[in-house]
Amino acid sequence: MLQPKKTKFRRQQKGSAKGNAQRGHQLAFGSFGIKSLQTKWITGRQIEAARIAVTRYMQRQGQIWIRIFPDKPITRKPADVRMGKGKGAPEGFVAPVTPGRILIEVEGVSFDVAKEALRLAAQKLPVTTKFIVRRDYDASQNA
Repeated sequence: MLQPKKTKFRRQQKGSAKGNAQRGHQLAFGSFGIKSLQTKWITGRQIEAARIAVTRYMQRQGQIWIRIFPDKPITRKPADVRMGKGKGAPEGFVAPVTPGRILIEVEGVSFDVAKEALRLAAQKLPVTTKFIVRRDYDASQNA
């Protein structure tokens, strides 16, 4: 499961994820990708499930880049605990995602394989996504 090796602080405030992605909103590595259309927290488990779905469908061909990393600690108090008495213990890590953020990129496979692999990955994620293609992609070159 994805999580940071070390953090400066064990607990973090929720914060607010307003607006669109200011960085990570363009394809940087691959020819195909999925772009988030919603604001949500994505857990390390969800990212790992999406990665496995892509690699299984692509049968270890091509290359995959995961452009998000869960580095925000999320806390939870145990069940049946009264209010107060401090913040709960860290439970896991999430990656805050805003609209326009590229989540996964793929390179080295055909258009159809990439589209289906990323569709399977998008089903594992809690956000609605959009399949995107590099602007200078030439289908006849990578067939």
